[in-house]
Amino acid sequence: MRVVVQRVAEASVQVGEELVSSIGRGLLILLGVEEDDDESDAEWLASKIVQMRIFNDDAGKMNRSVIDIDGDILVVSQFTLHASTKKGNRPSFIRAARPEKAIPLYEYFIASVEKRLSKAVATGTFGAYMQVRLVNDGPVTIIIDSKNRE
Repeated sequence: MRVVVQRVAEASVQVGEELVSSIGRGLLILLGVEEDDDESDAEWLASKIVQMRIFNDDAGKMNRSVIDIDGDILVVSQFTLHASTKKGNRPSFIRAARPEKAIPLYEYFIASVEKRLSKAVATGTFGAYMQVRLVNDGPVTIIIDSKNRE
């Protein structure tokens, strides 16, 4: 699994004319599921993300987690995170998991985050064409890959 984690002042997802989800201060997580991912990838990422100290403390240092600030999380599926640009100019998405595998892992990841956060997580609509709006706070943007656990 690959994620782009963005610290946000606010974020929302719209499908067509409908506002699907919105959050205030917290994290926007763009989640890509790869064909060889499993529940252990989801568990590791969920734990890493909710404990990551990327919010400022009173001294202005990044020393607080989303849990510490009682922040919100918005998770949006994004298969394009597994794009390969090795050949030519048109990306290949062959490594991205097919929906029959990706949807259960996407839902498992959300449940894992909710368990750790102790509250509901906002989501986009899996497979839909979405408009994602955000106010990136900082900006702080971090990329994490469960296959490269740095």
